[in-house]
Amino acid sequence: MNERKIRVVVAKPGLDGHDRGAKIIARALRDAGSEVIYTGLRQTPEQIVDTVIQEDADAVGISILSGAHTFYFNRIIELLRERGAGDVIIFGGGVIPDSDIPALLEAGAGAIFGPGTPTSVCVKWLEEAVAKKRAEE
Repeated sequence: MNERKIRVVVAKPGLDGHDRGAKIIARALRDAGSEVIYTGLRQTPEQIVDTVIQEDADAVGISILSGAHTFYFNRIIELLRERGAGDVIIFGGGVIPDSDIPALLEAGAGAIFGPGTPTSVCVKWLEEAVAKKRAEE
């Protein structure tokens, strides 16, 4: 039996209009065999969570450069839990100060990748996180 491909939503919340990094990680995940759903720019947390649930995604990657990462991560995590999807793997990247990363991880993000992180590192992390989640199901 073939195991289902990893389904990941790549999301750009808020007014941040720069999506180069999101497109790069979306392509790397796709090239590694994942099914990728890219939300496009200027999404609300509600729109992102709706997409995650509608697409039955294993994970959501949040790309943010606007400085509002704490709000958006916390709100998306809260909405996923409220909608019964608290088991969705959450990861992110962008310009996020190192000092803010521990709070994002504590809130429920699985990993935060900074600028310059090789896409292979992100892909490997996600594959391992999804494999672990599926093994526990």
